[in-house]
Amino acid sequence: MSVLPFPSPSTAPDPRRWWALAVIALTQLVVVLDATIVNVALPQAQLELELSDTERQWVITAYVLAFGALLLLGGRVADYWGRKRSYMVGMLGFGAASVWGGLAQSGTELIAARGLQGVFAALLAPAALALLTVTFPAGRERGTAFAVFGTVAGTGAAVGLALGGVLTEYADWRWCLLVNIVFAVAGLIGALLFVSESRVEGDNRYDIWGTLAVTLGLAALVYGFTLAESGWTEPDTIGFLVGGLVLLAVFVWIEARVAQPLLPLRIVRDRARAGAFLIQAAIGAVYIGMTLYLMFHLQIVLGLSPLAAGLASLAMTFATMITAPVAARLLPTRGPRVLMTGGPLIAAAGMLWLTFVTADGSYWTEVFGGLVVVGIGIAFVIIPVQNVALAGVGHHDAGAASALVNSAMQIGGCVGLSVFTTIYLGAVERSPATGSGRATALTEGYSAVFLATAVTLVVAAVVAATMLRGRRAPVAPQAPAEVPVHVG
Repeated sequence: MSVLPFPSPSTAPDPRRWWALAVIALTQLVVVLDATIVNVALPQAQLELELSDTERQWVITAYVLAFGALLLLGGRVADYWGRKRSYMVGMLGFGAASVWGGLAQSGTELIAARGLQGVFAALLAPAALALLTVTFPAGRERGTAFAVFGTVAGTGAAVGLALGGVLTEYADWRWCLLVNIVFAVAGLIGALLFVSESRVEGDNRYDIWGTLAVTLGLAALVYGFTLAESGWTEPDTIGFLVGGLVLLAVFVWIEARVAQPLLPLRIVRDRARAGAFLIQAAIGAVYIGMTLYLMFHLQIVLGLSPLAAGLASLAMTFATMITAPVAARLLPTRGPRVLMTGGPLIAAAGMLWLTFVTADGSYWTEVFGGLVVVGIGIAFVIIPVQNVALAGVGHHDAGAASALVNSAMQIGGCVGLSVFTTIYLGAVERSPATGSGRATALTEGYSAVFLATAVTLVVAAVVAATMLRGRRAPVAPQAPAEVPVHVG
């Protein structure tokens, strides 16, 4: 997630490195888990804090928007200021923001706390990945470390849904945020005991203007989509959407001219790599939007408890985990284009299955099969997408490209969620069902969201088919042998 230096392989390994890996893996679990754990708690939080549907959406959007928009800057700060220092400040701030959110007495407080969580997560996550990279610079141990890290990242969302269900049902929805105190304390103690400091030396400058332009541009764009629920032709809606696009254009202009850009534009000029970023954004939109409205359907309409709803959603996760090894074996022979075209189409079929949900239906006949099909399709995308995004990237750009893969998913998620919420509200308002038929109206809204996610996946398949070329699986660059680094 940042431009990473790598110590020479001849350097004696840190004897505390495996304990450091445990600390870093815990961090990744916290960051990924927090993107989903609140989904299960939202129905109860909405009732207690009297949130509108738009405010409910912003509880999720505030986190992923701040996280995704500041991720590139967070990587730079970690490299230049010190990774251990950045990690500890990020963990401390994340824990404090979690306490604020857990004690929030209004929707505004909760949304602000979630945004602050995202800010500190954007510092915490790249610092953790950078520490992992310098702690395991080469060899078999490096592969083992990244396998552990990847496994934790892949299961974090599922753990979040299950843990959110347990805490909401047996404690209170607020503990879905307060539980981070435990993780924060463990992370801080672990970092003090087992993690060494490292940073890049030399003339390091921050791209402040680029950061401001991209952050404000994305915020304006997302807010514009949120306002669209009142009408796409309203002056406020048009103003924020146009303003967001102008600011993003300014960001591109800045990046083409500064000496040390936040995002070197050469990274996205490659056709296949740009396609991978777009597909990652689409997957983020679908995953974050679909899981949120699935939780609402399972709890509000079908009447499942928070725990049962969290466990019910794991069908998709298990399907992905079972299919992923198959996708990994097919990648070298079939190539990424086949997998990344077919995967979204399979997932789209699963989303179409979910559009047939009804107010008096059952989980097993209307939801379970769709989740399994979606999980299978997603597996064929997540295996090759990072490979394609990093293939052919120079060593000096590897960190920025890695950060952009993660940023694309988060930004795609918050933009997609804004659009899906507008679609949901429109479908509910147009529904003729009222009074006792309110559950039917809600179901029609959820069905409209699932249809929109299916369309998004079809677009992702078209992007893969047209922007990816060849059959051979690309190979992501390896770490350079030696670049100056301060370790202490």
